[in-house]
Amino acid sequence: MRTAAAILRKDLVLELRTLETVPSMALLSVVTFVIFHFALNRNSLSGQVAAGVFTVTLLFAALLAVNRLFVAEREQGGFDAFLLAPVDRTAMLVAKASALLIFMMVLEVIAVPAFALLLAPPRIGHSLPALMLILLLADIAFAVIGTFVSAIAINTRARDLIGPMIGLPLLLPALIATARGIGPLLSPHATGSPPAKWLAVLALYDLLNALLAYGLFDFLVED
Repeated sequence: MRTAAAILRKDLVLELRTLETVPSMALLSVVTFVIFHFALNRNSLSGQVAAGVFTVTLLFAALLAVNRLFVAEREQGGFDAFLLAPVDRTAMLVAKASALLIFMMVLEVIAVPAFALLLAPPRIGHSLPALMLILLLADIAFAVIGTFVSAIAINTRARDLIGPMIGLPLLLPALIATARGIGPLLSPHATGSPPAKWLAVLALYDLLNALLAYGLFDFLVED
């Protein structure tokens, strides 16, 4: 955990100094909401339409972070130094997934108010706690799968293309569960309670993928 904390600290300090990833994610999400606002010529959306717009926007923003997750290690020899160090290889998985999770949470601090202002139904505040719970589970899925996919793609020439090609099919169950879970919370008659079925699907998906990534990451980094 000490190694993972050191890598995580390095990634967060690097982001604070360069401001390359999170501002780009936030800008993309806000611009996407603005486009939908004027393209649909509506002040608010509701139900599954609103959930679909919100989920897809977060997905596209997350892909920006996934594509840049291992760039510093690739360009500055960080991979070689890490492999030479006598540390557990999964420390990098934990650190990078934690960094991506933090990036997603910071993004949502900006994206949720922007969505509420431009497209959300009037009663979104009533469902905000349940929405945050679903988004947390979705963020964990994005973080684990995104880190695993980024580690595969970073060693290829077309990493910006390979990442989405591998990541999107793997994220499909989480995206469906997220959109279906958010939909009832954005309906005009929302009760404010998260759908237990989709919470369970997201939680199980997070657990299975975390175990899979933990088991395979050592071989992936060393190869």
